[in-house]
Amino acid sequence: MAATDEVLIWGAGAIGGCLGAWWARAGIPVRMVDIVAEHARACSTEGLAIEGPVESFRQVVPCVTPDRLSGQWRRVVLAVKAPATEAAMAQILPHLAADGFVLSAQNGLNERTIARMAGPGRTMGAFVNFAADWLAPGRILFGNRGAVVVSEIDGSIRPRTREMHRLMQIFEPEAELTRDIWGYLWGKLGYGAQLFATALTQDSMSASFADPARAPVLIALAREVMAVARAEGVTPRPFNGFDPAAYMPDAPPDAARASIAALVEFTARTAKTHSGIWRDLAVRRRRTEVDQQVGVVCEIARGHGIPTPLLDRLVALIHDIEEGRRPQSGETFAALSAVLGEAAA
Repeated sequence: MAATDEVLIWGAGAIGGCLGAWWARAGIPVRMVDIVAEHARACSTEGLAIEGPVESFRQVVPCVTPDRLSGQWRRVVLAVKAPATEAAMAQILPHLAADGFVLSAQNGLNERTIARMAGPGRTMGAFVNFAADWLAPGRILFGNRGAVVVSEIDGSIRPRTREMHRLMQIFEPEAELTRDIWGYLWGKLGYGAQLFATALTQDSMSASFADPARAPVLIALAREVMAVARAEGVTPRPFNGFDPAAYMPDAPPDAARASIAALVEFTARTAKTHSGIWRDLAVRRRRTEVDQQVGVVCEIARGHGIPTPLLDRLVALIHDIEEGRRPQSGETFAALSAVLGEAAA
């Protein structure tokens, strides 16, 4: 069976929906897949509405549920939540052409799962840090622009790498082509740990970063992630105010606080005031990606014999909120702060 020339986007939520809308508007053949039938119908009929201060437009993008998909694709962008990666890949593989590849536009280290299931040579990585939220069927908030990076997982640059980079530039003109996707992904894990901590309360991202009482915890979380990255032989890359070097053991004392101040500024400029993590907990009432983002760092750390007490407690507290044992509150954040006191005792 010949592969279609369309780009297949598996997951038409905040990330996949934005990419699909921009590409379709530019005349790129694209098809999306989403498990929410009402969302798929809206995208295919009246169109997907992109809302927010950056751009507002409506674009029809063909979208189907997985059971309605037939055919094979050479270019597949995976944009589902990290916990759904393995299940999505099982559905994608029958539709992946022999010379095809899957590009992960997700949070976490999902490229490892994709490579295990599809093969390393059929796996590409992407780093995305733009702000978007799925609001309702057929509606996505695009809050602000952020870093977008494309790479092969082995650091090579091939014709397909440049092809996907050009596509990403349609969405984000400043999208980068790199040989070091792992550096960006580990940088995002450090920033992601901080965002999970902001989701412990009802406060906005910017308010959380601006609170001097919370800064020591946010800094210590990133330091634990950076220690694991160093043990993995990875040098995390900076982006949008997050400076991984500021959280290394040999960093100047003021470097981490300067990075926190830069994050205050970056998160204050977006119409997306709260993280997707917060939205999962407070609005959508569903489980987060904490195990696939923070938990995986803890797991890797144990393999190196590195203690991660703050990250371990953060995972437990997020699960407490998910399961209704704790509220999103200052008291819950204080339970994380207590770990620093325990370490100092």
